[in-house]
Amino acid sequence: MKTIVTKSYDEMSKTAADMFETEIGNNPELVLGLATGSTPIGTYKELVRRHIEKGLDFSRTKSFNLDEYVGLSGDNPNSYRHFMNEHLFNHINIEKENTHVPDGLTENPEAYGKKYDQMILESGGIGIQLLGIGSNGHIAFNEPDEELPVETGLVELSEQTVEDNARFFQSVEHVPTQAISMGMGSIMKAEKIIILASGEGKSEVLSELLNRGKVTSRIPATFLLLHPDVTLICDEEAYSGVNR
Repeated sequence: MKTIVTKSYDEMSKTAADMFETEIGNNPELVLGLATGSTPIGTYKELVRRHIEKGLDFSRTKSFNLDEYVGLSGDNPNSYRHFMNEHLFNHINIEKENTHVPDGLTENPEAYGKKYDQMILESGGIGIQLLGIGSNGHIAFNEPDEELPVETGLVELSEQTVEDNARFFQSVEHVPTQAISMGMGSIMKAEKIIILASGEGKSEVLSELLNRGKVTSRIPATFLLLHPDVTLICDEEAYSGVNR
């Protein structure tokens, strides 16, 4: 795992955008793996700027998002489809039919998950996957547990994750407790992975990730240590716990 430590959140976001711009330049038909949450917002803002000001072209790209809350339709303001439209898709020249976010209203999440993975495979596989990391070490919605899902499917959200995400909802009671999420195997199939971490609140989990030197399902992000091409981009606050 390559680690890049930046002085600020803005620099972290621009560094990630640099990598996306390079990869899209090398392959205009690149399949993008995308994440939601507060951490990647700066990266998406920078990609939008580069599209508007520099002509960064998304017209031939496709995208697949990691996850979606169960029970939320795509037009719900708290859905990840709505998030992606607001922060990226509505502002670049990607074809909407080429953007994929799991369907939170599907009646059969397991069958849908298999279909989602098949769609990724038929698109050529994800060329570059953007990830955040939860304070408990989850990636996508793969929560710490004795077992971790391999394929995309239905997952239960941990109490910690529900509490962490409550800031986006009216109250913690309004946060969905289930999601459809890419599994660990689905994520690890990406050709290249970027993981972002910002703020002191991520310092403890980054210390666990980088200092432990072992893989454990209790910290799902440690499985990224097995991938051949992962770049962690974090700011100094997030990295502050690594050398303690």
